[in-house]
Amino acid sequence: MFTKILIANRGEIAVRIIRTCREMGIQTVALYQSPDRDSLHVRMADECVLLDAPDGFLDQDAILQIAVEKRVDALHPGVGFLTERDDFIARCEQAGIKFIGPPARIVSHMRHKLEVVESASRAGFPTVPRSDCVVNEKDIAAVGKEAQRLGYPVIVKSCRGGRGRGSRLVMTPDRLGSAVRRAQAEALTIYGDRQVYLEKAILPAHQIGVQILADNQGKMIHLGEREGSLLSGNQKIVEEAPSPCLSSALREEIWRAALELAALFEFENVGTVEFLLDERGNFFFTEIKPRIQIEHSLSEMLSRLDIVKEQIRLAAGEPIGMTQSDVHLLGWAMQCRISAEDPRKQYLPSPGYLQSLHLPGGSDVRVDTYLFNGCVVPIEYDPLIAKLLVWGKDRESCRLRLSRALDETRFLGISTNLSLVRRAVEQPPFVAGNYSTESSPALSVEDTADELLLRDLAIAAAIAYWRRRSSFQPELPDRLLSGWHRDSRRLPS
Repeated sequence: MFTKILIANRGEIAVRIIRTCREMGIQTVALYQSPDRDSLHVRMADECVLLDAPDGFLDQDAILQIAVEKRVDALHPGVGFLTERDDFIARCEQAGIKFIGPPARIVSHMRHKLEVVESASRAGFPTVPRSDCVVNEKDIAAVGKEAQRLGYPVIVKSCRGGRGRGSRLVMTPDRLGSAVRRAQAEALTIYGDRQVYLEKAILPAHQIGVQILADNQGKMIHLGEREGSLLSGNQKIVEEAPSPCLSSALREEIWRAALELAALFEFENVGTVEFLLDERGNFFFTEIKPRIQIEHSLSEMLSRLDIVKEQIRLAAGEPIGMTQSDVHLLGWAMQCRISAEDPRKQYLPSPGYLQSLHLPGGSDVRVDTYLFNGCVVPIEYDPLIAKLLVWGKDRESCRLRLSRALDETRFLGISTNLSLVRRAVEQPPFVAGNYSTESSPALSVEDTADELLLRDLAIAAAIAYWRRRSSFQPELPDRLLSGWHRDSRRLPS
């Protein structure tokens, strides 16, 4: 087993990894940049190093140099940044540093999403109709023909990303060119690769992901599925496990397909096999994410397994210590993504000094965050500041617990999307468990101030007015205004 791990990430995922490493008796080295100097992951790690590099957490040379200087056994990339850079993984392997995640050959294969989907299609798995090659913004006529062949609406998707960042839904031909350009620019910024392709849009749909664990001896298990169909823009805001839209038979079929697809690509370590499900119950394979995802915590809540711990064990060459029959998925779990952004102002980032925060507690409530009273939320990074998770014995008890936990959560000093998330979990389709990606437009925020919030604001305004009006102002008593006391002291003339 490893003795020291470098964490090439920041924020809540870095804190999450450090906690697991402490429980495993593994020392940690944290990286930080100037905006994160006082961040929680810097305070918690055994060692910390300033990452003074122009490309920050994407600077492979600087990170590898620190890893060598600190004599670490392994490197954990966390979520994002270098998680799917096969060239970086290969360099780690050449330097004798174990990369905690799938090996370079698998990540290299998975990054070519068109080839992966084509291979799955040849193997008999249902896939979404798509373009045969990457599209070129300079040849918009050819892109238009490809979109017409697929039939509108279509999705412009990054060859490196999923259905979130770097993707655009296009409903009509006149918006295709601008959507391609925006998707390419966003993909280049986030993934370092501007290649995109077209995919037929399935509307409405459910986004289903199956958590996979696989060792280097070909043994694989799954930890059930998660649903992330409730979106704001193209970003998930509320996810849950298991999916409420699946029957028992369809759930078993998707689990089986996920394991078969992982075996088809000889997958290792931890990843997620992703599907789209239409309203008729047909599911389509879309991709395999060769890394842990933000929503991996949901699978942990149901299985009671520490996925980061399993990821480290698998990277160290240890076999999976259980069979599928040993996995017991109990109850229901939900997760909200809390971000420092203001829905009332077109999701403008809201960095700044966090004066105070109150995080929810109680039975089966978990908050993954890097925040603490008096910390600074930087503007340089993704606005995600916390993940709020709850567990319940069934879906309704889980949903009610989530609503209660959201009501308890308070941030003073920054704006967040809490009001939007609270409205999302109160939407009738979500309450009924009968929502899809098309439920998201109902969450558009024209006025996220509900009645309780307006009541609280009115009370606060009334108290402030009363305190200002009743503030101490010295006045002379009426009896001192008549002048008799002055006359009594006047000397006789």
